[in-house]
Amino acid sequence: MKKVMKMKKYDTVIFDLDGTLLDTLDDLMVAVNYVMRKYGFPEHSKEAVRTFVGNGVVHLIDCAVPDGKNNPDFESCLADYRTYYESHTMQHTKPYDGVMELIAKLREDGYKLAVVSNKQDAATKSLCAECFPLIPFAMGEMESRGIRRKPHPDMVLETIKELGSAKERCCYIGDSEVDILTAKNTGIDCISVTWGFRTEAELRENGARVLADNVEEVLALL
Repeated sequence: MKKVMKMKKYDTVIFDLDGTLLDTLDDLMVAVNYVMRKYGFPEHSKEAVRTFVGNGVVHLIDCAVPDGKNNPDFESCLADYRTYYESHTMQHTKPYDGVMELIAKLREDGYKLAVVSNKQDAATKSLCAECFPLIPFAMGEMESRGIRRKPHPDMVLETIKELGSAKERCCYIGDSEVDILTAKNTGIDCISVTWGFRTEAELRENGARVLADNVEEVLALL
C-alpha cells in the first residue's frame, strides 16, 4: 500500500468514467473490431485498444483505422462506431471493485458528485444513469457545442458551474495522463487511480503526484 498523503478537505468530487468508475475496455474493443471487420481492416488486441482510449472517440478511431484520418473511410468508420457502441455499451462493462460503495459513501458524507468523460455524451449519460444513479450530473464529449474535450478545462469548468462549486473545493479523480493534464489545466487537485487503463509507471511518467490503489485509499485522500 502506498503512503497516503494528507490532503485538504473537498466538497466536490468529479470522476472520469472509463478506467476510473467503469471497466469498459472489452466493450470498446468489441465495438472497434466490429468496425474493423466491416471495412476489412486488421482487428486490434485489448492491449492495443487500451492505449487508444482516453482522448475521445475521434482519437480512438484515428488510432484504430489504417492511416487514421487520411483513410477515405474514416468518417464512415467513426459514424459506424458511434452507432454500434451506443447500442452495445453494457455487454461486458461493469463497475470496478468498491466503486459503488465509494459513491454511496461520498453521497452519504455530503459530497457533490459528477462525471466528466471524453466518451460521446449520449453513452456517458446512459452508462451513468444505468450504473451510478447516485451521481446526479454527467457530461460527455460536447465539442459540437463549443465545449472542448479534455484535457482542455472547459468540461470540468462547466461541471463546477453546474454543481455550484468552487475550484478550490474540487478534486478530480481519473486513471490517465489526460485526467492529470485536465486537472492541471483546470487548476484543481487530482487523484490518479492505478486500477484503470494506465499503469502506475505511465501515470508517474505523466506527472501523477497523488495515487490510489483502491477505493479505501481514495477515501483516505479525500
